[in-house]
Amino acid sequence: MGSRSRARARAKASQPPAGAQPPARPQATAATRQPLRPAAPASQGDGHPEASEAAPGALPLSVRIAALVQLAEAVGILAAALIAGVDAISGKAYQHASGIAITVIGIATALALAYVARGLNAGRRWSRTPAVLTQLFVAIVAIYLVQAPRLDWGIPAIVLAVSGAGALLAPDSLRVLTPGRIEKP
Repeated sequence: MGSRSRARARAKASQPPAGAQPPARPQATAATRQPLRPAAPASQGDGHPEASEAAPGALPLSVRIAALVQLAEAVGILAAALIAGVDAISGKAYQHASGIAITVIGIATALALAYVARGLNAGRRWSRTPAVLTQLFVAIVAIYLVQAPRLDWGIPAIVLAVSGAGALLAPDSLRVLTPGRIEKP
């Protein structure tokens, strides 16, 4: 018997008899849907739960810190974009059109970073890569700002980039944001 024939036989066997009503599947409502949370870490050999386990389904502190850093970077980008917009409107920008374009791009970037921060705060796996890339780009821009010298913007940017990268690369964050990862004993 071929694989198609076996598949048809299984499908036919799983169908209800003629005239019987299929069982009703419960419909998920907004109240019953819950976001996926990472599973609580297993306990160690001595019976004590790991230190990162605050409550079942709770995210580790390092992931929360990474989300806060990401949100702070979004606020910083938004502030810089709004300053560029005010400069463009008041005529301080080199070209009026480029000042407006930088403002629009900056606002869109701030919204994207805030969305990634929301993903981190929910423990979504997809949010780790854009968050790590954000820390890399913020560090590069921070180095240029310090060399400019714009220490008032550069030093806080370096602090945010280092703390964000550290929080994202912490073992608890890696465990939550990269499930299925093979850990070394």
